[in-house]
Amino acid sequence: MTQASNHTTTTPLLNVQGLNAWYGAAQVLFNAQLHVQRGEVVALMGRNGAGKSSTLKAIMGLMPRRTGSVVFAGYDISHAEPYQAARLGLGYVPEDRRIFTDLTVLENLQLGIQAARLFADGTAAPQWSLEQIFALFPNLADMQQRPASHMSGGEQQMLTVARTLMGNPLMVLLDEPSEGVAPVIVEQMGEMILALKRQGLSVLLSEQNTHFAQWVSDRSYTLDRGVLTAS
Repeated sequence: MTQASNHTTTTPLLNVQGLNAWYGAAQVLFNAQLHVQRGEVVALMGRNGAGKSSTLKAIMGLMPRRTGSVVFAGYDISHAEPYQAARLGLGYVPEDRRIFTDLTVLENLQLGIQAARLFADGTAAPQWSLEQIFALFPNLADMQQRPASHMSGGEQQMLTVARTLMGNPLMVLLDEPSEGVAPVIVEQMGEMILALKRQGLSVLLSEQNTHFAQWVSDRSYTLDRGVLTAS
């Protein structure tokens, strides 16, 4: 993992070039190119199985095999481990949530705490406290001592996002935030994404819900059988 050179204010926070990814012998992502600017919300659109989740996993370093260039916050993370990307401020919210179900809501949040961060130009990134998290997710404030196993799917989704924010990320990769949750939770998720944008965070989300994506995102890419096109 090396620091990229010639960083300017117009350099994207995330810049992906020629990204390919495989599950075993099966290639699932073909020469993907995308970028996300600081404070921008970008959607990856596509049907089920189009490769949206695989794209996010490949960026994060979670695919068993990948080639291509991934530069984040001025660092080349093309060959980095997921924990190294996370330490640089790249947050990841998987579709399957992966919360600690035997811990309480508060304990899950406390596990996510990381130090405050700076952007590459030296300005301070948004810093999250428990108070700010509970202001953004009032539902979680009312269930701090509840075991995470006793939450609904939508509440668990909120908790996963909140735990990621406790790491003070510069950018969040958000996999299918509206999938399989109640309409009221979908609306709260949308408001949350817009609130993150107002604070200067970048978000790259995968999404099938066209109306949701149009509501929250500045622009989008479309994926079809692992091939990415700008739209």
